[in-house]
Amino acid sequence: MVYTLITGATGGLGKAFTKICAKNDENLILTARSIDSLNDFKTELLSINPTIDIKTFACDLSSELSRKDLFNFIKENCLTVARLINVAGVDTQKAFELYSQSKLLFQTRVNLESVLDLTLFVINNRLTDTKLEILTISSLCGASPVPYFAVYSATKSALITFMKAIRFEQKGKKVTITTILPGSIPTRPDIVEDIKKQGLQGRLSKKTPTFVAQKSLNALKRRKAIYVPGFYNKIVYFFSKITPDFIAQKVLARKFSTKQKDAF
Repeated sequence: MVYTLITGATGGLGKAFTKICAKNDENLILTARSIDSLNDFKTELLSINPTIDIKTFACDLSSELSRKDLFNFIKENCLTVARLINVAGVDTQKAFELYSQSKLLFQTRVNLESVLDLTLFVINNRLTDTKLEILTISSLCGASPVPYFAVYSATKSALITFMKAIRFEQKGKKVTITTILPGSIPTRPDIVEDIKKQGLQGRLSKKTPTFVAQKSLNALKRRKAIYVPGFYNKIVYFFSKITPDFIAQKVLARKFSTKQKDAF
């Protein structure tokens, strides 16, 4: 059997992706940090579709050893990953000098290192001549350098560049690679509050997890390289590409300097 592997499966966006895939009769490998949350969610998913096979594996994506355990679990159980959906991410927001080393390493390892590691694994462990799809959640914040959100925007920007590059490398090898740049997604109470404080801009940028997940899967099906969900967010992305960095950073700094948060 073939499986869809989803990281961050018990978060708001991860759950949206997982429910859509379950309804589409896809067998699932779900990862998150809590095995209890994963197993509770598995029960919910089987009530939606009892015919699919669901594997759960608690994984700390910031840990190389934990990722190796996940890879060994997949190989030992002879599971074939036909689709990887990279959802997990860390959105710590603060001035860079306020980071501890542990927070810095945690965010960069989850947002960037783990995605590259998972991508390398699924490419190198797919069956010969089988199709593979890789869908990665980046962010509109990856389109420009964002003061006070520098580590997040840098890691999300790196994902865009990396996926573009290997998309070219994988031409003709039956590998589809799509990167998603969403705007605001109300997945946690703190994000909902942030969106409210942004006023009209927040309301225009906001898209539900289900909307983003469904549009993202549609973009993957159409083999899009980059996809931005939502008309307003497409406009923001367009202007981010043509606006000089020194102007964009002044605007973004005013927005992101007003709050500090550690997501985990």
